[in-house]
Amino acid sequence: MRITAINRWEGRPGRIHCISVPRRDRILISTCLVIVVALAWTYLVVLGRRMSLSGHEGAIMAAMGMVGTPWTPVDLLLTFVMWTVMMVGMMGVSAAPVLLVFGATRTAREEGDVAPATLAFSLGYAAVWTAFSLVATLAQWMLHETAILSPEMAASNPLIGGAILIGAGVYQLTPFKGACLAHCRSPLAFLLTKWKNGRDGAFRMGVEHGTFCLGCCWALMCVLFVVGVMNLVWVAALAVFVFLERIGPAPRLVGRAAGIAMIIIGLSLVARIV
Repeated sequence: MRITAINRWEGRPGRIHCISVPRRDRILISTCLVIVVALAWTYLVVLGRRMSLSGHEGAIMAAMGMVGTPWTPVDLLLTFVMWTVMMVGMMGVSAAPVLLVFGATRTAREEGDVAPATLAFSLGYAAVWTAFSLVATLAQWMLHETAILSPEMAASNPLIGGAILIGAGVYQLTPFKGACLAHCRSPLAFLLTKWKNGRDGAFRMGVEHGTFCLGCCWALMCVLFVVGVMNLVWVAALAVFVFLERIGPAPRLVGRAAGIAMIIIGLSLVARIV
């Protein structure tokens, strides 16, 4: 992987040149990312299959808080784990470009071993999505307690489902979404302007970049409450959409088209009960 970077830092002018991620570091980063994402998807697929087996369906549904009983702390913990692993599976591939660019930038600064700093950056990025997973868990708990969530972990009330889709669609059209997407699509520009030295700095950069990523994608994740939190087809489709938004040639067009589609579908759901 070759990228363009500035030879001088701290905001001072300098010449532009190309740098490469060292082969060893590129292989290490890519391998670790593939393993983490593969493990996350293996967990989700195994959980999904267990939920589909009639012999275990009742127990699994109870464990995931999908039946009409109050949640216990264990239910809350299991749901939080599910959301956290799901976010790793969905966002892991989309994080690959920024991790590789971070490794190349670290190399250009000659700040020592890339792996520990990249791990710190990854942990900062993951911390943001872990926090989102906690919020999503609490939202699912509230939907469960108010009997709005169906056994398939989807909004059983068309009005609620339509409102979620309309809200997510409108957010896709906002300037804030566009600004966050621009940051996510330009990891090198982010690193050049937000660089912080050391592993602590790498962690803080990971948190900051993860925050932009969250600002770009949180509304899309809420769509899972409409189509089914554990609907793995939709989980995969949203993961692919997020990735294409990051690397595709016309992200604004794709994002706006998706936003308009969500608004139309949401309005159709609402119209059915009006």
